[in-house]
Amino acid sequence: MRTSPTPWRIGARCLLVLLLALASGCTGGEPEDPAALSKRLSTAKQTLDEAASIDLSLRTDRLPPGVAGISAAEGVATHDPAFRGRITIAASGLFDGQTVEVVAVGGQVYAETPFSSSFIQVDPADFNAPDPARLMDTRTGLSTLLTSARNLSAGEQERAGEQVLSSVSGRVPGDAVARTFPSASANGRFDATFWLDEQNALRRAQLTGPFYGNGPAVTYELTVDPSDQPVEITRP
Repeated sequence: MRTSPTPWRIGARCLLVLLLALASGCTGGEPEDPAALSKRLSTAKQTLDEAASIDLSLRTDRLPPGVAGISAAEGVATHDPAFRGRITIAASGLFDGQTVEVVAVGGQVYAETPFSSSFIQVDPADFNAPDPARLMDTRTGLSTLLTSARNLSAGEQERAGEQVLSSVSGRVPGDAVARTFPSASANGRFDATFWLDEQNALRRAQLTGPFYGNGPAVTYELTVDPSDQPVEITRP
């Protein structure tokens, strides 16, 4: 005579089916191959290159002792190229730790320091800093780091407000970084992670490597917010 399944067997079977369903739902599908990740980074570069203006910030928690450089920067940039914002300098002497107002336009950089009542022309190379306007150059600027990255791998997702960002990690050759940051070692190797939104627009990046010659590695955090709203930046 055929017996009916006991209640505990039915319950165990249902639990097994539920666990299998949950496991299949958590896999998120097949991992992206390097070609797909490279395509996403190319889309992110195009978005930056086509933006009318870009709000950006750059910061590091630490520079090596005795190294002059940029510890923080924030402002708005365009592809004129031009930049308007504030830069915090780490350097020996009078400017160490000072935050200065900066305008970069027409290949010239102007700064209004706490010790002057007007903008004066400066050479950013004196502080191991790039011309901030050149960060938006489509051939040598920040966007080129996206398409220079190699050995790509997909990382974890994270939430940033209402956005869900996915990360892509890789390595960027030193010569590519040196085109954007002239003080960087062209022979060095830089670890990079890029966080992209659901439209594959770059929102955040982290780069670690020898930004100042052959000295110790420095980690810079970058955030960007591309906009279709133009901004006019003029010489002070």
